[in-house]
Amino acid sequence: MYLNKGKANTNTITMSKQALRVLNNHHSTTIIFNSLNTTTLSLPQTRQIHAQIIRIGLHLNSHFTTKLLSLYANHLQFTQSNNLIKSIQHPDVFTFSTLIHAYSKLNHFTQTIYFFSQMISHGLVPDTRVIPSVVKSCTGLYDLKRGKQVHGFCLTSGLFQDSFVQSSFIHLYVKCGQLSYARKVFDEMSEQDVVSCSALVSGYARDGCVKEVKLVFGRMIEIGVEPNLVSWNGMVAGFNQSGLCLEAVMVFREMHLSGFKPDGTTVSSVLPAVGDLEDVMVGVQIHGYVYKQGFGSDKCVVSALIDMYGKCSCVGMMSLVFEEMPDRDVGACNALVSGFARNGLTDDALEAFNRLRNQELELNVVSWTSIIACCSQHGKDIEALDLFREMQVSGVKPNAVTIPCLLPACGNIAALMHGKAAHGFSLRTGISDNVYVGSALIDMYANCGRINLARLCFDRMPIRNIVCWNAIMGGYAMHGNAKEVIEIFHLMAKSDQKPDFITFTSLLSACSHSGFTEQGEQFFNKMSKDYGIKPRIEHYACLVTLLSRAGKLKEAFSTIENMPFEPDACVWGALLSSCRVHNNIKLAEMAANKLFELEPNNPGNYVLLSNIYANKGLWKEVDRVRDLMKSMGMKKNPGCSWIEIKNKVHMLLAGDASHPQMSEVLEKLDNMSMEMKKFGCLPVTSFVLQDVEDQEKEHILCGHSEKLAVVLGLLNTPQGSTLQVIKNLRICGDCHDFIKFISKFEQRQIFVRDTNRFHHFKDGLCSCGDYW
Repeated sequence: MYLNKGKANTNTITMSKQALRVLNNHHSTTIIFNSLNTTTLSLPQTRQIHAQIIRIGLHLNSHFTTKLLSLYANHLQFTQSNNLIKSIQHPDVFTFSTLIHAYSKLNHFTQTIYFFSQMISHGLVPDTRVIPSVVKSCTGLYDLKRGKQVHGFCLTSGLFQDSFVQSSFIHLYVKCGQLSYARKVFDEMSEQDVVSCSALVSGYARDGCVKEVKLVFGRMIEIGVEPNLVSWNGMVAGFNQSGLCLEAVMVFREMHLSGFKPDGTTVSSVLPAVGDLEDVMVGVQIHGYVYKQGFGSDKCVVSALIDMYGKCSCVGMMSLVFEEMPDRDVGACNALVSGFARNGLTDDALEAFNRLRNQELELNVVSWTSIIACCSQHGKDIEALDLFREMQVSGVKPNAVTIPCLLPACGNIAALMHGKAAHGFSLRTGISDNVYVGSALIDMYANCGRINLARLCFDRMPIRNIVCWNAIMGGYAMHGNAKEVIEIFHLMAKSDQKPDFITFTSLLSACSHSGFTEQGEQFFNKMSKDYGIKPRIEHYACLVTLLSRAGKLKEAFSTIENMPFEPDACVWGALLSSCRVHNNIKLAEMAANKLFELEPNNPGNYVLLSNIYANKGLWKEVDRVRDLMKSMGMKKNPGCSWIEIKNKVHMLLAGDASHPQMSEVLEKLDNMSMEMKKFGCLPVTSFVLQDVEDQEKEHILCGHSEKLAVVLGLLNTPQGSTLQVIKNLRICGDCHDFIKFISKFEQRQIFVRDTNRFHHFKDGLCSCGDYW
């Protein structure tokens, strides 16, 4: 009896343990179930729950594993998700759908497409809720090929009939620029809703298809689909992006008249178009609307206002909007700096930029690139180089836009070492293959006299556009290498790249520098006859230069008289410059009088006429022109030259004695002049355009800036090294002869770039053949 009682007690204890285990498992399951339904679990907590699921044997339960998959996806644990799904013996559609939705929502498009492929490989057919997430991923990756494959799958599986699926494909084709496919899907839709209509309208607007926009918009009204704010904003933003500024403003106006209230997105989309149109009255009206609707705190709207006023040259209003901004951000600062730069107010742009830096505002790559471009475009090249160094010190990494903005500054002052450093940076960062970086490098090396390096950059470019071809042709033209320019033009034709008006400007310029008169005239005629490019004013200026430099002044004047439009200062200036070469006073006076009408405040025209009179010894006429300049408050631009020595750019002004080595330079210059006389090379005093004694004329010639720069280079560089000088005016004949002598006497190769072209001096000869 006692034994049976003991056995019963043992069974009771055993049963209690089993019941307890079941109870505990049930309690754990409940806790796990409740935990998995929250979205705030950290990654360590998720892993702990995963371990508990395995411990109590719930890892085969698809409900729990699917929840785990979603949590791992939210924590971007791609490997863990992949391993987990592999451990499931029979994953279903819901299992994969969970991952696809999660990764699509987080914009991890590659993973989304990967799990969709896994789903198909398991023989599972997705439902209509999965496809839009997959198509969204193809859209985000601009993967048109895979998107078309998904489209084909949907057609064969019958999933394409769903309106959400159809709408997702419209977005895909619009985003990938395949508007014909988007329109075909749109036309096949059983129910064309506002989402699909808005997407198609926006796509057509971005592509500049005004007619198609009107057709689809009319279709919306016809089928009773009322446009919403997204529809209107898509059209305004699209037309603005495609450069159809007037259409963008007209849509904005129509939107307002239709009773739709534009929001901050609408306003910030239309203001750039208003700025491009320079319609400040419309801009002021929109500005008033901004304040009425309380958009003054919207940073995007305020930045767009600043940008608009800058484009409309309303610098005062631009500054006022910025100063009234309660919470300034980097976008508004960039718009302010760009506005000053656009209006040529470089000093104001620099001041604003430095003030913002001192306020410890975190400026970005756009801020630095804008100010570097501003300085580079407006003659502050040394400041641009300094800013580029400061940019890197501040920890902001230059990009493929910064480098093309900096390189012109290197080229402008022949800062070759700085240009090479920028080239090295572009190689290290992998942006040298960018066509705009490559074009800027070609231009920089050509401007620095290294046309061979420019050609090397061109030959190594994997992809070339018209900008690249024009850059190398322009470089060769600047160096007077007409044969190479023509050769590049023929290579361009073989590569099926169509020339543009800039191409022919380079061709005609090169022919004029090299005296290729017949070839130049042929290219001028071919431009319109063979390529359908109507000659512009710059082409006529090149043709006038081509003819007049060859001594055909009558033909040049006849060309001006028969131009299809009114000749501008460039055309008359080309004739006046050639009159100086050929001493034709009658035509010179006619051209100068035209220039005085067109550019009354340009001292260069008065100086050029004065020089022509001085060459003929007509000193009374010289005095008359100079008195006229004086009465108008004009001064002759001083000659200025730059030379780079040991990574430092030196600027020398004609007659300026402020350089610390000037006494050594003048002493060396005197010695060189004496050596020249020993060899029978006398100063060409006719280039001194003042009525003074010959001895004084020789003294004046010694002060020319290009001579000072060359001698400074001789003093500070190793024997045999190349010198590079940039001058802001045309090199005079005496300096040309002096540098030819130096190149032979000192055994140096010397590059000089003046306003007309490059001169390569070597062994007493110049590449221009004394024709410039």
